[in-house]
Amino acid sequence: MDTILGPLYYVVSWIIVQFHAFFSLIFNKDSGWAWGLSIVSLVVLIRICLIPLFVKQIKATRNMQALQPKMKAIQERYKSDKQRQSEEMMKLYKESGTNPLSSCLPILAQSPFFISLYQVLNKIAGGHEVGVLDQSLVDSARKAHIFGAPIASKFMDSASKVESLGATLTDVRVVTVIMIVLMSLSQFYTQRQLMTKNVDLTVKTPFMQQQKMLMYVFPIMFAVFGINFPVGVLVYWLTTNVWTLGQQMFVIRRNPTPGSLAFQQRQERLKAKGKLKEDPAEVEARKAVEAARAARQQPKRQTKAKRQVAGQTPQAPGSGKKTTLEKGQSGQADDEAPKQGGSSRSAKSGQRKGGPQRPKHPSKK
Repeated sequence: MDTILGPLYYVVSWIIVQFHAFFSLIFNKDSGWAWGLSIVSLVVLIRICLIPLFVKQIKATRNMQALQPKMKAIQERYKSDKQRQSEEMMKLYKESGTNPLSSCLPILAQSPFFISLYQVLNKIAGGHEVGVLDQSLVDSARKAHIFGAPIASKFMDSASKVESLGATLTDVRVVTVIMIVLMSLSQFYTQRQLMTKNVDLTVKTPFMQQQKMLMYVFPIMFAVFGINFPVGVLVYWLTTNVWTLGQQMFVIRRNPTPGSLAFQQRQERLKAKGKLKEDPAEVEARKAVEAARAARQQPKRQTKAKRQVAGQTPQAPGSGKKTTLEKGQSGQADDEAPKQGGSSRSAKSGQRKGGPQRPKHPSKK
């Protein structure tokens, strides 16, 4: 590994030495502040150089978001055939030029620097020259303590080794445990924020599964491997986690993924400030709905007396329905009808009996 990463040892050590020379103007050159801030500055410099990769990561996330409707269609079409579903997904990624693993680019890019710093600090702990660090600088770094723990010490170091660095085993273990816990929490919160605020959960994608896996895997990795990291490496990784968290919060707030919770919150903020222009089609649709509601009249509830009065209202001729008054008049007419009918029949019969008789035709003789 020394042969492969040898050039990076020189790069990492040279950067640290340059920052150490600057901070030595403010702090004691053998203090933990001078060496600790040099490591923090190394992280900031690396992360600034990785911003183009971070932008590429954001674009890959947007592409994944744009492909989600097609992904959902593939999932529905081949839901009973997982192998065919995976093949169609890979084909879709290839056609669109999207890589679901692009979100790992910043981590993969800074991994060589992380390993190089780990090896440099191990050399310092052993009192060996490394890169551009000569023996005087190595001895100065060995004396540097961060909150009572030497930057080259580890949680698993023996008491005798820690004492040779001018510290106690208790101080080293307390500082390393606190840093490991902070690293794990910051990593977990970073991934959780990404999953809950900046991902459209309506469609399941490999990107979502990957982020969900990293949300639990990375904190466990930090907890397991962190006990073998030197304090200086813990400072490096804690700093890069805090940088990632802040950078992600800025991006999620200013440029969230469409369809995510953060996107909805941003739209609400812009509407409250009057900076969001509404879609003309949505405005016309809302006006049409409001006009329809205004034109629609709800029937008013009437009292019993009003309903009775309404029931006595005369109906139009030929309607076939009778009001209460008409029903009463028709009933009275029905009662008088038999009497009138009887008198008329009597008159007719009287005319037949007492009236003039028709002359009979003379019989033929």
